[in-house]
Amino acid sequence: MALPIKVNEETFTPRQQAVLTAALDLLVENGDGLTMTAVARRASCSKETLYKWFGDRDGLLTATVQWQAAKVRMPHVDRTGLSAKTLRASIEQFARDLLTVIVGDVSITLNRTAINHAAQEKDRLGLIVLENGPLAIRRRLKPILEAGRDARLLRFASSEDAYRTFFGLVVRDVQIRLLLGDSALTQSNVEANIESDVKTAADQFFALYGAKANL
Repeated sequence: MALPIKVNEETFTPRQQAVLTAALDLLVENGDGLTMTAVARRASCSKETLYKWFGDRDGLLTATVQWQAAKVRMPHVDRTGLSAKTLRASIEQFARDLLTVIVGDVSITLNRTAINHAAQEKDRLGLIVLENGPLAIRRRLKPILEAGRDARLLRFASSEDAYRTFFGLVVRDVQIRLLLGDSALTQSNVEANIESDVKTAADQFFALYGAKANL
């Protein structure tokens, strides 16, 4: 049975981070069939250590997805002195992290493999990726949007709707095109445009939800 993983995905020890990085590398190289033996060999540790830390293969997969999702950092804001400038900077940082992570080989491989497994009802990888990837990332930003609303910098009725709009403005069709192997879209040209895409998405989001835009 999978061991419970810490809620804060960023609290893995450096040694655990090295193991999880090795697991991600193996996923990119092989796309499927990740085993505790292969991870132990790549990370130069024992299988007993892996079982102690993660419980089983599902536990290892869960921690691996959490470690990948943790690269989209939770913005830190001071609710007592939140300004329009700091709110925008936090939202842009989140958008930058989000785009950088989802266009990478690791995320593309994880999502492709999870979709394939879910379609075949092969194992729990689809649910693991959903809960510890997209849903975990959503939980990081919604409190920031709500802090902006409480500070009267943003106006919306539902933080869920605001988040979905934000995600759509940032990600657009980039992720699905990469997943489907669109030859006209490469990781390098997406990365080259991240800064301009982040600014455009932030401009559009604040035009929709900024307090001044809703007066």
